[in-house]
Amino acid sequence: MPRQPRRVVITGTGTVTPFGQGIGATWAALCEGRSAVAPCRTFDFGGFPTPFVAQVPDELFDAKAVVPKSYRKATKVMSRDIELAVGAAFEAVREAGLVTKAHEQGSVTIPPARFGCHIGAGLIAAEENELTSALATARSADGSFDFGAWGTEGMKNLTPLWMLKYLPNMLACHVTIVHDCQGPSNTITCGEASSLLSLGESMRVIGRGDADACISGGAESKTNLMGMMRQHYARRLAATAPGEDPATVVRPFAADAKGCVPGEGGGLLVLEAMETAAARGATALAELAGFGASQSFCADTLGVEPEADGQGIVDAIEAALADAGMDAGGIDAIIPFGTGVAMLDAAERAAITKVFGARAAAVPVITLCPGIGNCGAGAGAIAASVAVRALREQRLPARINCADAGGLDAASAPARDATLRAVLVFTPSLGGQNAAAVIRSIA
Repeated sequence: MPRQPRRVVITGTGTVTPFGQGIGATWAALCEGRSAVAPCRTFDFGGFPTPFVAQVPDELFDAKAVVPKSYRKATKVMSRDIELAVGAAFEAVREAGLVTKAHEQGSVTIPPARFGCHIGAGLIAAEENELTSALATARSADGSFDFGAWGTEGMKNLTPLWMLKYLPNMLACHVTIVHDCQGPSNTITCGEASSLLSLGESMRVIGRGDADACISGGAESKTNLMGMMRQHYARRLAATAPGEDPATVVRPFAADAKGCVPGEGGGLLVLEAMETAAARGATALAELAGFGASQSFCADTLGVEPEADGQGIVDAIEAALADAGMDAGGIDAIIPFGTGVAMLDAAERAAITKVFGARAAAVPVITLCPGIGNCGAGAGAIAASVAVRALREQRLPARINCADAGGLDAASAPARDATLRAVLVFTPSLGGQNAAAVIRSIA
């Protein structure tokens, strides 16, 4: 039986991905089997194993267009990660039909004190030009870096409020200010599991009655020098050859899988108590029926090499199923992390096989990384948004870049109609945290 008395529904999904702003743009591209992986347009990544990333095009997203006019000056102190979160929140609030402080007119739909916010964030990379221009002013006479000069003079050349662009909690800070969310708020920084963990936090807050609605999810940009470096040392990057087609690089669960590419994106959802949504006449798009989390054993303490048997992932999935009051037989599709990193794919395959047994080869898998790369802290909430759209459309998006998925229904296939009642989303992370959620059609 479910473990909390208040049912929690999803009334709004908001995404900003390399396919553009809004879940509609992402869903259309996924169904068409497109990939946004391409050479990086902002940095020269020639020294890395791959020059490819999945970036949000400037022409498809402008942070100034998704905040109130009175708040536009604040975009000057928004890192890329913050911009993605603010944009995703804008879309989620719009789809949910909420009136918030951001509208600057009309009565707000949810009382601010009953409106929470939980957003997952990554390790935000400082803008290289901004930081190095200040570092350059702290050199000794021979041109080497001088720590003393940095402390006395160089640091003063950073722009005002510099640090406020790069603190992980600033994603939730800006979203809560824009939409006046005065209820429970938190930031979760657990790598790629962050946004699903945030959804679980919001679910619990609403379930126990401490809020009636929450904006929840995550966002991150890894398409920068620091993001690329971290992925390189974590052995996540695909090694590509000159002239290779970037659209074919990321191959989840394929025998020739060779790694992933950094992406950038955000997903935020509006979660509400079912009775709150019903009282205001909102459309409940789906139910967040179950949530589970776990910690995998990491022999290296860093989570670079996941458990080969996927037991930590299994624990999170089974907890989510129990929370939803159902077993694996009720799941009609799966959205794993699916990076194309062989050791991660192997752990996820092992987990799926353990949980689903004989059904493992028959449950359709939806793969996102071939299209949008590794969006880090935003990955799980983007996947949750895709799950909601799949349930609404009763359709599976296309899969690309996999000839044989080794016993899973994850090989390349066109978009197709399907009978879907519940979708399992799960995300392991660098660090060993795992999160899983069951998203179900409204019964």
